[in-house]
Amino acid sequence: MNYILFDGPQRQALLPFTYTRPVADIRIGILTIREKWEQYLGSTTSTVTEDYLAEKWPMVELESNTFICGGILPTEALVKAIKALQVKQALYTKNEELIAFCVPEGEDPELDSYEALLFENAFAEVKHTWDIFSLNEEAIEADFELLTVGKISQNLSDTNKVVGVGKVFIEEGASVECAIFNTTKGSIYIGKDATVMEGAIIRGPFALCEHATIKMGAKIYEGTTVGPHSKVGGEVGNSVIFGYSNKGHDGYLGNSVLGEWCNLGADTNTSNLKNNYAEVRLWSYETSGFAKTGLQFCGLMMGDHSKSGINTMFNTGTVVGVSANIYGGGFPRNFIPSFSWGGSGGFVTYKTNKAFEVAEKVMQRRKIDFTAQEQAIMEHIFEETTSWRKE
Repeated sequence: MNYILFDGPQRQALLPFTYTRPVADIRIGILTIREKWEQYLGSTTSTVTEDYLAEKWPMVELESNTFICGGILPTEALVKAIKALQVKQALYTKNEELIAFCVPEGEDPELDSYEALLFENAFAEVKHTWDIFSLNEEAIEADFELLTVGKISQNLSDTNKVVGVGKVFIEEGASVECAIFNTTKGSIYIGKDATVMEGAIIRGPFALCEHATIKMGAKIYEGTTVGPHSKVGGEVGNSVIFGYSNKGHDGYLGNSVLGEWCNLGADTNTSNLKNNYAEVRLWSYETSGFAKTGLQFCGLMMGDHSKSGINTMFNTGTVVGVSANIYGGGFPRNFIPSFSWGGSGGFVTYKTNKAFEVAEKVMQRRKIDFTAQEQAIMEHIFEETTSWRKE
């Protein structure tokens, strides 16, 4: 069977992160959603996504193809039900939400004519940006069990202190010295060739992915994921950093999500709680207005390639698009469109030639090319987000 992950109806609600990736390539827990499915299925997957992303993430069809909603986090029971699907069968939740369906090659699915099967067990699904951090503790624990079953952790040196009876797993090549790990509330995963520097204090559930770094004296609270090749210092709580992003210095990041290739300057701080303790509203790309989250704690949502200067302050529930550059004193507004340049005093358009120069330099530092394909994606995003930028 060939498995294809499709973006589903939640794609718009997951902007700005889905401007630059399919829904399935969102990181939550230790792995991306795609990586979870491929582990469970024992198979590679391809994607149905937006046309401008399809060259980088093409769809591959074979004789029989099972399509799976890309925002759903797999479980053993769900994978078993999906593997059992036959051609022209579709799997739904009890709320009649589509989970998966099986189609012959080259056929346009007419789901109304398919046999509808019901899946009654619970599973998690990323439907909104804030779900990424809200569901992260649960996702870390599920990925921890998936990745460590049958494996033996590297030894943790005597310079470290472990509190609680929870699990700590250290992958090959990781360097961990003089750190304090509190496993009372959950597991701690340290990825391959990752580094935890001296004086770091970490509470689980926590995931540090491969080649990522926790800086000296960092304070990391439960529900946090630091993605591959990222560097984090200061104070972080219940936040997800997708990868290749840096928060290398002091400052607070809480109940937040950072995409890839982001950088927070020294002493950048996010507010995750309103002074009146009211429900946080976040900018919605679906409605062009601010939507209720149902949350009291919600910080910063920052799309790929965006950056802040030193001492930047982000208000509660701020959404920053792709390739924005924020700096200066005071609080900037809590919706900053893609390709914006400025701060509390106002914004101008961040011209693509300048933005691409920066992206190329940043990616070259990690020995990754800013390709023509990447540039085409960014150019499309620039055009698509023009209406949000007001100078």
